[in-house]
Amino acid sequence: MSVSPPTFLRFAFRSLFCLLLSFAAIGSATAATTYYVRTDGGDASQCTGKGDAAYSGTGTAQACAWKNPNYALPPNDVARIAGGDTLIIGAGSYQIGLGAPGADVGRCGASWPYDCYLAKVPSGLSASAKTRILGRGYDTGCSAAPKLWGTDRVTMVINLQGSSNIELGCVEVTDQSDCIEFHTDTTIRCQRDAAPYGQWASVGISAKASSNVWMHDVNIHGLANRGLVAGGLTNWTVERVKIKANGWAGWDGDIGTGSSNSGAIVLRNVEIAWNGCGEKWQTGAIHGCWGQQTGGYGDGLGTATTGGQWLIEDSYFHHNTSDGLDLLYMDGASTSSVTIRRVYAVGNAGNQLKTKGQTLIENSVVVANCAYFNNQFNMTDMDQCRALGNAISIGLIAGQSTTIRNNTVIGEGDCLILSESGDAASQLIIQNNALVGQIDWRGNKQGNPGELSCGHYSYNSPGPTTYAGNLFYNVKQAQCPSGSVCGQDPKFKNMTMAAFDAEPLAGSPVIDKGIAIAAINTDFLLQPRPSGAGFDIGAVESQGASPPPTQTCTRSAPTLSMSGSGSSVPAGTAVSYSVTLTNNDSSACASTSFSVARSVPTGWTGTLGTSSLTLAPGASSSTTLLVTSPTTAAVGSFGIGTGVSSSVGAAHTASASSTYVVVAASFTSTVITNKSRYIGGETVTLTASVLKNAAAANGAAIVFRITAPNGAVTTLSATSNSAGNASVTMPIVKSKASIGGYNVNVTATLTGLTTNAASKFRVR
Repeated sequence: MSVSPPTFLRFAFRSLFCLLLSFAAIGSATAATTYYVRTDGGDASQCTGKGDAAYSGTGTAQACAWKNPNYALPPNDVARIAGGDTLIIGAGSYQIGLGAPGADVGRCGASWPYDCYLAKVPSGLSASAKTRILGRGYDTGCSAAPKLWGTDRVTMVINLQGSSNIELGCVEVTDQSDCIEFHTDTTIRCQRDAAPYGQWASVGISAKASSNVWMHDVNIHGLANRGLVAGGLTNWTVERVKIKANGWAGWDGDIGTGSSNSGAIVLRNVEIAWNGCGEKWQTGAIHGCWGQQTGGYGDGLGTATTGGQWLIEDSYFHHNTSDGLDLLYMDGASTSSVTIRRVYAVGNAGNQLKTKGQTLIENSVVVANCAYFNNQFNMTDMDQCRALGNAISIGLIAGQSTTIRNNTVIGEGDCLILSESGDAASQLIIQNNALVGQIDWRGNKQGNPGELSCGHYSYNSPGPTTYAGNLFYNVKQAQCPSGSVCGQDPKFKNMTMAAFDAEPLAGSPVIDKGIAIAAINTDFLLQPRPSGAGFDIGAVESQGASPPPTQTCTRSAPTLSMSGSGSSVPAGTAVSYSVTLTNNDSSACASTSFSVARSVPTGWTGTLGTSSLTLAPGASSSTTLLVTSPTTAAVGSFGIGTGVSSSVGAAHTASASSTYVVVAASFTSTVITNKSRYIGGETVTLTASVLKNAAAANGAAIVFRITAPNGAVTTLSATSNSAGNASVTMPIVKSKASIGGYNVNVTATLTGLTTNAASKFRVR
């Protein structure tokens, strides 16, 4: 089964794809070595992998391609490619798992075939010198993308666990089985208890503790469990990627400890669909859809508690068996945010879009036909419109704001917009949205015939909601906030949820009835906004004959902020500061390249993560400043600064500052004996341990002074080792004079620091 987007959506995605495809060949800096994989290649003894040629059939160490990615990334976890190299995989089909060429080493074995996955991709040398794993045709539209398919219950196909500075592009990741792992229907469930398991793989791509990754033109589909398991990410960009028909979930960001993400997490032109369903691998037909009530899951994209600046643009979330996009576990930090632009969400069985904290949703079309799966596949009534089927669900955070503007939303769940939590300083702004209610599917199932979806409901949220320029139509209790167009048929091109089309027809009451928003100058289709006398309400701007009004570029001083850990540190410690820049120019201005500079005390080191940031009007970006003081730095507070400028001149200057606090170094010692009591003739072993700034101090000069009962003093010396320890021994003479209590005093010195410690022992 397949569902096509309406004409207006296909046009938008096709235009955007053509635009982005022109950039597909732009990748990382030239890698150190380029390796090749081809179906007519040889094994690792026959070919070096360094030639884009078939194996001749004779000889060894030939300059020809390998015949399987296993030779580049063997399951013995000793990769034959290095960080910064490029691996180009030719067109064709490549088996990953037990029995595949090159999969007879390391983790592979008949008793544990699930471990027979590729070695992790070696991290690139830097963000600009990435390790590149690319399918043939990556630079010409991916017309010959290779297929990597997992088999024999293999845990994953591509391994990015701990991999950073990576480009992965132009590959298809799948398996060759119709089964779904753990499914309650035995005719669909994968065989995982005993061999033969079949040609299925659990996960397509697995990633954790991974930063600076560009994933593009990748098709992940038909996996038995999840398409992408990825958490603990920093600065990931995902473009032109499809994650479809994976039996458990699409993108699951809950990897346990270390799941939280950070930095910029960017999704552009991504399709996440039919997850929680299986795929007939030979035809692509959807089957076996299941939800949480029958033991499944079904989110399109969901995370554990996470940070990061999420940007999701021009993407399509549809027909997942739970939520479409679930970012309700954002951590609420001041540096975390979600921006959703030009997204089409439709037919997901739970909520279409869920976020929390600082959020902007604009120019998107949301069709909450959450009962789409009713009487289809394996879905139960309780799986339809789960979480009440709200179209957009927002969790508010104390003191933070959420803006929902210029969207078109239609739905049969409890509400079109649900907001909850926050405090009196939380702010919700709802502007220029077309909100169209339908019969509440679950409400009617539960005995409330004719009940409609509500427009917006605020639950346990004391903060203010600001409404301006919205249309409310066919909603519960005829909700009509002041300043809204209410009770008027919006006259969209198709008003049925099965084929909803958000384009306004002539005479629609949404045309020219919105408020002007300077930050928006295009619509869902990237058409000019406004077009005509004013802004339209909703996601799609009616394109009248009149040219749009001329907009003037107004330059403004950018906003620059700087923050560090705030902890006091000993001299010589490296401290990282976060530097965030926001471009405050008006929307008519072009993007600006800002130069970033830093200021640290003389003799200190300060390293910026980047020396320039290019930002569109209204956009923000961050970098880091790593500051290290000399080991001889005096105790006290020191000013650290950053500044930005651009070719625009004085209007584009800004500065920010923070402090670096040096505290006195700590130097401590302890001393112990190997026993508390001895007899004459035994040997005492004394061990001193020395710490500098809570770490083992190597090379400290240590003097042991042992005072006997009769007042005699024995002095011994030693030097601490890399563990901060030093030991000496002293024999005890057999005599009456040796009997009694002994006092041990230790003095340790290191580069001008001194510490003392004491202990006792007895001889009887």
